[in-house]
Amino acid sequence: MKGPKHLTIVIKLGTSSIVDEKTHQPLLSILSLIVQTAVKLHDDGHRVVIVSSGAVGVGLRRMDVEKRPKYLPRLQALAAVGQCRLMSLWDSLFAHLRQPVAQILLTRNDIADRTQYLNAQNTFAELLNMGVIPIVNENDTLAVSEIKFGDNDTLSAITAAMVQADYLFLMTDVDCLYDKNPRTHLDAQPIEVVQDISSLEADVSSAGSSLGTGGMSTKIVAARLATSAGVTTVIARSSNPGNIVNIVTYVQALKQSSNTTDFPSLPTTPSAEDSLSSSTSTLLNIPKAPLHTRFLPDLRPIRDRSFWLLHGLAPHGTIYIDEGAHRALMDKAGLLPVGVVDVAGSFAQQEAVRIVVVKRIRKLKLERPLLSSTTTSPPSSHQIIAVVDTTIAPKIIDDTTPYSNTDLYEKVNPPPTEVGRALVNYAASEITRIKGLRSTEIEGALGYADSEYVALRENISLFKAGGKGGSGSGSATPKGAE
Repeated sequence: MKGPKHLTIVIKLGTSSIVDEKTHQPLLSILSLIVQTAVKLHDDGHRVVIVSSGAVGVGLRRMDVEKRPKYLPRLQALAAVGQCRLMSLWDSLFAHLRQPVAQILLTRNDIADRTQYLNAQNTFAELLNMGVIPIVNENDTLAVSEIKFGDNDTLSAITAAMVQADYLFLMTDVDCLYDKNPRTHLDAQPIEVVQDISSLEADVSSAGSSLGTGGMSTKIVAARLATSAGVTTVIARSSNPGNIVNIVTYVQALKQSSNTTDFPSLPTTPSAEDSLSSSTSTLLNIPKAPLHTRFLPDLRPIRDRSFWLLHGLAPHGTIYIDEGAHRALMDKAGLLPVGVVDVAGSFAQQEAVRIVVVKRIRKLKLERPLLSSTTTSPPSSHQIIAVVDTTIAPKIIDDTTPYSNTDLYEKVNPPPTEVGRALVNYAASEITRIKGLRSTEIEGALGYADSEYVALRENISLFKAGGKGGSGSGSATPKGAE
């Protein structure tokens, strides 16, 4: 018989779980319980990572400042003071149980470069192999809006994907998600299991504390990212961190029971625990878990490089492609300039961009006058006819005036749809000049041709159908891009 599986578990704590919102005093009772829980999981053979907010909150207390400032340099200075004190606090608490810890501070810039991303991944792996508990926070002292993750919920999801975690726990001030705000609706019902985030109907009115930056909506975004990478994501109450052990034990028992030969009628898919009712868990003698919301991992998770392309990089612009180019990408082909319809933003070579699919409006120069049912006189020789559908009357556009984006692609029917991200071989100004051209025409347009592709297939990652960045139900690894 196999022993218990050794898991990798990421625990994310918000500022409200670490310091008091009014006095900014560290909540030593909760922090001590978190430390005990992390060490218990570690002693059981699991690998633990903590993503800790709270640097600014602790800095406010240390410097006797009443309110979180809005002036960025002052905020970053307080984060520098607070991070030192916060890490000292974590280290002293873990030292009582003889558990070594390490500090890792990240910004999005630190993982934007593929080599740095792999270095960070290797550092995590080595620390965990050494039995160390890494404590991660965003480097607020250096981060500005352009290179921030946005909130530590997002940082925890990216960290979970980076370490290939089995579980991500998003600890908050409520037990779980509800279909309504439980503070104002007595009939609010808890949402215990979420299999498809895109169809989730839950109350997200719970905002972050005055010291933090997150809220319930950011936790759902983090759950989308983490589950797309194959990580079971749990929202649970931070004031009772011991529940983490009970929830892990419960979910693992459900998974093990769903695969046992003693119960052949039980489902055997990765989402099997979603189908197990409370009566079934009682039949299997599985203790009921504390109240929580569990987001089930995607059945086709994205991995490593694809996740890095989609979520590790901040896009610097947008490339609009036609439907034919999108089909080619789905069939593992690279992005050729002939499939590019338009470009937005200013970006350089090897920078990340959004890939957006649009319906192209074709423009054909007239070789001779052509009467249209919508015109009373023949068009002049310099006019262009824009054809969307040959079954409808052509629209005459004068090419002596600049074209708007509306002239290039449909904006409403169908609307533009973001389908992925890419690292490009050409800058925005270069792609603007070669869009719509064949690869053999690149050199004639630019005077050089660094590549026949606007983006190589290995540098393109597509979202799962129906998903978009952090707002879809998940993502799937493109064929051939593992």
